[in-house]
Amino acid sequence: MAQRNVEWYSVHTNSVALREKVQRNVEWYSVHTNGVALREMAQRYVEWYSVHTNSVALREMAQRNVKWYRPYRRAEAIWDQTAFIAKAALSVVTSFILYDCYHLVLSVFDMEILTEGSINPAFKRVKYGVRGWLEGRSYEIQQELARGAEKPFSEVLIHYGNPQGMGQPPITFFRQVLALLLCPDLQNDERFPQDAKRRAKRILDDMIGHTVGSYTATQGINVVREDIANFISQRDGHPAVADDIYLTDGGAEGLEVMLGIVQIESHEETGRAGVMIPVPGFSMYQARLLQHNSYQIFYPLDEDNNWALNMATLERVLEEARPHCVPRALVLINPGNPTGQVLTYENVQEIVRFCAREKLVLFADEVYQANIHVDGVEFHSCKKVLRDMGAEYSNFQLISLHSGAKGYAGECGLRGGYIELVGFSEQVKARIKMYLSARSCSSTIGQVIMGLICNPPRPGDESYDRFSKEKETVLKSHKKKAKLATEVLNSMEGVKCNEVRGAVYAFPRITLPKKAIEEAKTKGLPPDEFYCWKALEKTGSYFVPGHGFDMNGSNNHYYFRITILPSEDKFIAMFERLKTFHQEFMTQYKD
Repeated sequence: MAQRNVEWYSVHTNSVALREKVQRNVEWYSVHTNGVALREMAQRYVEWYSVHTNSVALREMAQRNVKWYRPYRRAEAIWDQTAFIAKAALSVVTSFILYDCYHLVLSVFDMEILTEGSINPAFKRVKYGVRGWLEGRSYEIQQELARGAEKPFSEVLIHYGNPQGMGQPPITFFRQVLALLLCPDLQNDERFPQDAKRRAKRILDDMIGHTVGSYTATQGINVVREDIANFISQRDGHPAVADDIYLTDGGAEGLEVMLGIVQIESHEETGRAGVMIPVPGFSMYQARLLQHNSYQIFYPLDEDNNWALNMATLERVLEEARPHCVPRALVLINPGNPTGQVLTYENVQEIVRFCAREKLVLFADEVYQANIHVDGVEFHSCKKVLRDMGAEYSNFQLISLHSGAKGYAGECGLRGGYIELVGFSEQVKARIKMYLSARSCSSTIGQVIMGLICNPPRPGDESYDRFSKEKETVLKSHKKKAKLATEVLNSMEGVKCNEVRGAVYAFPRITLPKKAIEEAKTKGLPPDEFYCWKALEKTGSYFVPGHGFDMNGSNNHYYFRITILPSEDKFIAMFERLKTFHQEFMTQYKD
């Protein structure tokens, strides 16, 4: 301990004499710490210390150690005769006494302030079921392949909503504008189309310092918010204004804002905010609500009706929750994740009426609105349906969320998103703006990509033909793979899958043999996770188990999520491997 203290003093004190004296005293203290000699040494040390040290850090450390030292000291005279200097000197002596009191030193000077037991309980409550040990195993298999391991596949496909990570190409116009923003000198490069140059200049002209490296206003770049408001107006046939738009770092930050503003400060369990969330549903909602210690009101989607919302079920679960919380909001994910449903106009109307009747804020997660795969199926935004319902609902409170991560752009990593506030007072909007101002502003690149998605090239623009072709190629491929996924999954033994109408996922139900369930239990795994683990080892695809979306299974029925994002050739090959694996699995565990 003394030796470590020498190094500490060498760093924290400017007194050469003190460092040398401490070094000479190391061996002495290890022999003479019997108390008498130590007290006498401390008395002489007081006067020396007051002259030879200029170390503020040392004096502060001594001050902190006084209370600890007092019960153990024997140098009562020193305590009575000196004030601050004696405390400092004795703290130095104390540090050497601890050389023979190792365990006591650990308890007093232990610098591990944050431990598993002392960290914020909110962090311990958070769970995110989409990621787990199977994800880690996926990366291990990737490394095994890189080292030349022989496997029945050449790469691992992790079934997250990560379009470009799955091979989806970026939209050229979007990347050209970003390049021009990041390197304005490219304005003179003839390889860039003029409409991309004009778009980049328009954005830079609206920014402080004319650079994307500067902060923006809290709500975001003004011209970008105007573009988003125009997009919403054209989509819904009802006006939107830029002042109601708040640009965020992806959909996740918008989600955090939505859930954060409905919380209630209460020390009573029954006083917590209650938020209705779908099951199955995006697990990030559950994670954030756990962080806030909110009460989760799970409402099951109707699998037999293409995962629609059933009003009787909503009313039942809400009434059951009232004794436990103060219901504040309902989360609607449309198109659905992980279920791939697209709600009808009438179903959205029913939800608006339900929220109005029960005095709930409606959170509309509409990130997948561009991903519609079935002819005759149409996305209806909550904002459009609400405005169509007339003046009776003019004070209805709605928060709509959109992101640049999905759709035809798939720009997950650029972190672009926005929320639109509808029906909120100026006072509430000011509070939200103040809350967001604590993080200055969202990423400027994310803001720009969100604006470009909402205001792409138009007919007649130089870049329109190329943009239109790239967009349609992506969406047509999604449509083809959604149909293929539905057909193949429903052809497999014991598997049933609703039509993938929207978003980028299929969520099949699988009836597992009892022997497979029993073996899963012996390995300490949920049955759906057991199946997905076996599939990963045989097919190279990490399918997300259904319990990650709160679908824990019953009556031998379990679920898993597949994404339709891999390129068509990889997608077809993946399903061939899955069919082979599944048949072998069902045969192996046949009852």
